[in-house]
Amino acid sequence: MPTFPSRPFRASSSAPTLAAAYRTSLAKHPFLLFGLPFIATMVAGSFFLTPATAIRYEKHDRKVRQLSKEEELGLKGGGRRVDLNEEYYRLAAKVSLLIELQKGRSGGWDEG
Repeated sequence: MPTFPSRPFRASSSAPTLAAAYRTSLAKHPFLLFGLPFIATMVAGSFFLTPATAIRYEKHDRKVRQLSKEEELGLKGGGRRVDLNEEYYRLAAKVSLLIELQKGRSGGWDEG
């Protein structure tokens, strides 16, 4: 018996199946069987997803346009409540601070 058999070894994966035929023809024509379907999938996906993205942006635009005049001006409900006593004391504190600053600069009211 010879050392090496005359028949080459054939693995079970090289059986005449569709996958084996694809694998052998892929080695011969890689762009036609791999690149072209990939590019076609990307282009088709772009065309199919365009309406979905358009709907998304249209919904966002509708939401932005629905602002009323009060909301645009910022007059609706967000401000603090005004208390007359609080405003009086707040302004009085500012005035007294200004008076003290004037006294410090000029040395008093009498000097001029």
